[in-house]
Amino acid sequence: MAVSLAPAALDRVRRYLAETPDALGLRFGVKRTGCSGWQYVADLAKASGQGDRIFFQDDVRIYVDEASMAVVDGTEIDLVREKLGEQFVFRNPNVKAECGCGESFTTADEA
Repeated sequence: MAVSLAPAALDRVRRYLAETPDALGLRFGVKRTGCSGWQYVADLAKASGQGDRIFFQDDVRIYVDEASMAVVDGTEIDLVREKLGEQFVFRNPNVKAECGCGESFTTADEA
């Protein structure tokens, strides 16, 4: 499988990359935190790490570290615009439960 960007997210990531010429692409993964266990981490990739999986979508590279891959495999990243703001949303088929505040989640292996 892979990690992919919906059209609105792809456009936004392209703009971030245009503003940061030394960035290689998008870095996406998870870290342990919150009341449910996992939290998404998204930033611009400045370097490729050992064990990174790299997914290509048009002209954008998406870097996922080896430890995050099992948790985020199959995720579609989208950008939602509401009123005066916008935020990335993650459609992850591995999520089985989320905390009440929506900041962290649990996978089937942990539920």
